[in-house]
Amino acid sequence: MAEKNTIWDPLRKKHVALTPEEHVRQWFIGVLADNMLVPMHMMMSEVGFKLGDKPFRADILVYDRKLKPMIIVECKRPEVELTREVLDQAVRYNLVLDVQMIIITNGHKTFICRKTDTGYGFIDTLPKYEEII
Repeated sequence: MAEKNTIWDPLRKKHVALTPEEHVRQWFIGVLADNMLVPMHMMMSEVGFKLGDKPFRADILVYDRKLKPMIIVECKRPEVELTREVLDQAVRYNLVLDVQMIIITNGHKTFICRKTDTGYGFIDTLPKYEEII
C-alpha cells in the first residue's frame, strides 16, 4: 500500500517520494505517453550515467526501437526558472547520450530543442514518437 506522500512511477514500477520535481516528472511522463504517443516501455526515469568520472541522472530518457537514447527530458520544480543554465545542464548530458531532442520543463513552461546540422533549434510543438524514430 502506498504512503500518503508518494506517487506511482510507471517507469520505475514503484512508489516514489512525491517531491515537487517528481510531480513534474510524472506529469511529463503522461505528456510523453498521451501527446507524443511514446510507448511506456521506450521510456526510463532517473537514468544514471557518467560524464568523465562524475555521476549524473537524466530525469527521463526516451529510446528509439534500437534502444538508443533519442530524447532527454530535464524536469525542474515549478518555481525554478528555465534559464540557459538549465538548458546547458541537459546539453552537457548530451555529450554522453547524443540524443535528437532535449526538453526542459518545470510544469508551467516547456522548451523543446531539436538537433540540427549546426546544433539545436527550438521547436514549438512536440512531434509524435513515430515521426522522430
